[in-house]
Amino acid sequence: MTEAQRLKNMEIPRGKVDMVLDTDAFNEIDDQFAIAYTLRSSDKCHLREIYAAPFLNKKVASAEEGMESSYNEILKILDLAGCGEMKDRTYRGSTRFMVKEDEPVDSPAARALIQLSAEYSAENPLYVVALGAITNVASALLLDPTLKERITVVWLGGQSIHCANNREFNLRQDVAGARVLFGCGVPLVILPCAEVVQAFTVSGPELEYWLAGKNPLADYLAKNTIREAESYAKGTAWTRPIWDVTAVAWLLNEGDRFMTSYMIPAPIPEYDHHYAFDHTRHLIRYVNWIRRDALMTDLLTKLAR
Repeated sequence: MTEAQRLKNMEIPRGKVDMVLDTDAFNEIDDQFAIAYTLRSSDKCHLREIYAAPFLNKKVASAEEGMESSYNEILKILDLAGCGEMKDRTYRGSTRFMVKEDEPVDSPAARALIQLSAEYSAENPLYVVALGAITNVASALLLDPTLKERITVVWLGGQSIHCANNREFNLRQDVAGARVLFGCGVPLVILPCAEVVQAFTVSGPELEYWLAGKNPLADYLAKNTIREAESYAKGTAWTRPIWDVTAVAWLLNEGDRFMTSYMIPAPIPEYDHHYAFDHTRHLIRYVNWIRRDALMTDLLTKLAR
């Protein structure tokens, strides 16, 4: 791939695009919105496959259990959306995080991505939208280094480059994988959490008005989010981040209607949870601003159909 083509592949795509989702869907309540938004944006997004990503928090005892729980949650969302045919194209991912930057974690998801990518090229890339720890994608890039010639990665991970530290959930779970992603030269769009996509929040009244009772999928998303938020914030004027939606929205961002971005030299995720900077590194695209109301209106309108 020429450098000119690599830079072109980080521009907002025109027309309908082929994509895959890599998601830790059971970790939070926002991945479910991102999956649903993708399915309800089929005029623009042709979803080819879905991969379950590992995660580890208080909900699960291991990264493998996190991945398996995410796999089952994906299947649940597909049923609610009436998209059961996608189940055969949903793959289990890594059972652990990467330990070393030159040791991939093999998985059905990584192999499926490599195989699917054979249908694409630098001039016609497959878009990989990743919403969790980047283990599956980084492992695929190590298993087949030519993969970076055929895909563009859109990853929600890390914090703003202006933050004091980089202890964001997706990145800190697999720093080795993040270093592979940022260092290999794959066309890459980054959506940082703190100071950027954290602005994309939804409130209880909005969920009740727009989604509750509208259809099985919308009702599940509303009730699941309200239940989770009221487990710690009942009686307050809460809002809840559903930031994973923004990674999907980048593919729908014609005319910067949902977000703005610019190019920066690829930062280096360090193991002490900070970014290092080398201004001679290759460029990546960095999202710096979310147009919250425009994106929320599009999301809720589509989900309520």
